[in-house]
Amino acid sequence: MQAIILAAGMGRRLGEWTKNQTKCMVPVNGVRLIDRVLGQLSKLSLHRVIIVVGYQGKALRDYIGHRYDDLLKIEYAENPIYDKTNNIYSLSLVKEQLQEDDTLLIESDLILSDRLFSMLMENPYPDLALVAKYETWMDGTMVRIDADNNIVNFISKDAFDYNDVASYYKTVNIYKFSKQFLKEKYVPFLDAYTKAVGLNEYYENVLRIISLLSGHELKALPIGHEKWYEIDDKQDLDIAEALFADEQDVLRKYYGRYGGFWRFPQMLDYCYLVNPYFPSQRMKDELRANFDTLLTEYPSGMKVNTLIASKCFGVSEPYIVPGNGAAELIKILMEESQGKIGFVRPTFEEYPNRYDKSQQVTFVPQNDDFRYTADDLMAFFADKDIRQLMVINPDNPSGNFIPKSDVQRLAQWCEERNIRLVVDESFVDFSRDYATNSLLNDHLLESYPHMIVMKSISKSYGVPGLRLGILASADKELIARIKKEVSIWNLNSFAEFFMQIYNKYEKDYQRACAKFVEERECFEQQLRTIPFLRVMPTEANYFLCEVLPPYRASEIVIRMLKQHNILTRDCSEKPGLPAGKQYMRIAVRNHEDNCRLVEGLKQIHA
Repeated sequence: MQAIILAAGMGRRLGEWTKNQTKCMVPVNGVRLIDRVLGQLSKLSLHRVIIVVGYQGKALRDYIGHRYDDLLKIEYAENPIYDKTNNIYSLSLVKEQLQEDDTLLIESDLILSDRLFSMLMENPYPDLALVAKYETWMDGTMVRIDADNNIVNFISKDAFDYNDVASYYKTVNIYKFSKQFLKEKYVPFLDAYTKAVGLNEYYENVLRIISLLSGHELKALPIGHEKWYEIDDKQDLDIAEALFADEQDVLRKYYGRYGGFWRFPQMLDYCYLVNPYFPSQRMKDELRANFDTLLTEYPSGMKVNTLIASKCFGVSEPYIVPGNGAAELIKILMEESQGKIGFVRPTFEEYPNRYDKSQQVTFVPQNDDFRYTADDLMAFFADKDIRQLMVINPDNPSGNFIPKSDVQRLAQWCEERNIRLVVDESFVDFSRDYATNSLLNDHLLESYPHMIVMKSISKSYGVPGLRLGILASADKELIARIKKEVSIWNLNSFAEFFMQIYNKYEKDYQRACAKFVEERECFEQQLRTIPFLRVMPTEANYFLCEVLPPYRASEIVIRMLKQHNILTRDCSEKPGLPAGKQYMRIAVRNHEDNCRLVEGLKQIHA
């Protein structure tokens, strides 16, 4: 068995990373792609490795030098017209060597699990392509396979159809070919194809023709959940560094993304906090049916979007302002705030992070579950000179909840002291009395004109990609000032349309909230069976859990990510949580996902 690595390309899409080096010289987490693949190949029984070089070929050869002499016999072939040809020509340069032995064919811009080469070698079929189920990030050669894993068709870019992606597999660009197949089929077809079509083509086109003419010559080996990535541009490099980060760095790589986890479609995200049961399928179908219009037309300005938000959430227009996510409104509100502000910790850090630390007065509940009441807040802040009081209700990450009647008492207390009360109720629709717990109505806002209600629509409505939030208050001057601070087109058309059609689906939303409460109770019972977790009560869509000795939260989070592809949140360093103790925050997803998470946690303890 021999291996041929195609490494002649220029990798222009990687920009400065390939200005002076070829793609396989690009490091991922400090290890160059070429070193990673040669290290993996050195563990196989290969009689030689042939590297086809082109762009910056001398630099690559000099870099490899003799470092692998004790492990691999490395030979080179040169593509002198790498800038005018594609990989079919690079492969044709070694067509004689192809016919001399069984061959692994490898493209050099790949990073992959160590397990994949052994899977390929151990499989009894002589002619085999590694394939992965299609995911949105994938580009290039697609195939269809039958029930026996025969490749029945190679899908060209022109023939690619998004309606058929459920049946597509992406080639990992690693193949195992027998000497017989290469000598009798592939090389003869390669010669004929290059003479007829030219050199600026791809070697997969030859495989496509063989599959059409010769039937089941080539088998597919689906790789399942094994990790791999093809690095064509800077974003690919960034994702690959997260996928293949070591244990010391993996959490920073993922947490630092602040979302965008749809780029890791096999991963279960238990960090970000959204409703698993809304929007309903019918609402998504209506959004999808209007996609072309929403994509190509301008959204409305603030005046119209305020009207739509007023209709959607039942608050008068002078009392409400819609934002590009709650984050936009939080930034403006905190910049507009003055004097000392009272905070509760642990809490959602976006508010205190936006304010001068010297002007913060902090209350920390003195109990193991971080419970507190409206009376606790009034008692603590009674003698504090604060101009504003921040309450997240339910709080994040503790899940503590102050009943609506008590929030009203707190609001009255603040009115009497000329204190602005800001209540962030982004998670209130997850509470047991979700239908009546919101403060978003004119009567309540007018009763407490010093009160501001903030709500992120991402959370309970399950649409974080729309970036939509609202701020409401009977302080019309404040609302007017905030509206002047946002851009005229601060909402996109999709967010505007969501608000426009929401009321048609309000009953679906109520059913989704009820279903969520049932699932949270079931999930809580499951989590309480994990002996190393102390699960705290919650009225939100997450649980704060103390991780008991001898386990550490970071250890649990890393093992869940590495072994089960489930991302959870280590909260141990969050301000307000006691030093020396370990905490995780675990979101609530649907029943199937929650069972998968619990099963993974049980395996850690087994």
